[in-house]
Amino acid sequence: MTGPYGYPAQQPGPPAFGYPAPQDRPSGATAIIAAVLGLVGALASGFIPIRYFIGLPSGFSLSNLPGFALVELVLYLLAALLLLMGALTTFFRSLIGAILLILGSLLAILAVVLEPIAFRVPYRIHLDILFRFSTFDGVLRLAMVMFGLLVLLLAVLPQTFRYLRRRPAPTQPYRPQNQSTRQGGW
Repeated sequence: MTGPYGYPAQQPGPPAFGYPAPQDRPSGATAIIAAVLGLVGALASGFIPIRYFIGLPSGFSLSNLPGFALVELVLYLLAALLLLMGALTTFFRSLIGAILLILGSLLAILAVVLEPIAFRVPYRIHLDILFRFSTFDGVLRLAMVMFGLLVLLLAVLPQTFRYLRRRPAPTQPYRPQNQSTRQGGW
């Protein structure tokens, strides 16, 4: 291979001799998997309050609910929103996406853990519903905790942050070298 003036092109030497170390392109597998699982977690977390609102009897108002129950529903909706925004921004390789995924997964897990307190149900009954797989809501909440833990684990890995921080170098247009331009039709 020759350089622009016909001399042999110099290959970069080892990093110790003034040449930068070659940069490996980080894998985006952990970030992409976290984003996909974040979308699933957002669907699960958003489905719970929507199903609850649809199941309210007519004439019943949200003001009739205890304050903790309203906080619980807001936690579910906020977790869904953060997971959705985090997943979408992670797909666009933004560092804030991983942070939103971490916050959303923590909120989703917190919402499931605090639910017995909000609705005044003993933890024994709550865990029995979760681990028996007898109701769709129990399976949904258990899936939300599992996906939340996976998203949290994948989003905090250094590979995820390395992939989201790296900006690829802009590509240069091809410009052939050593070509003289003819002026005047020569």
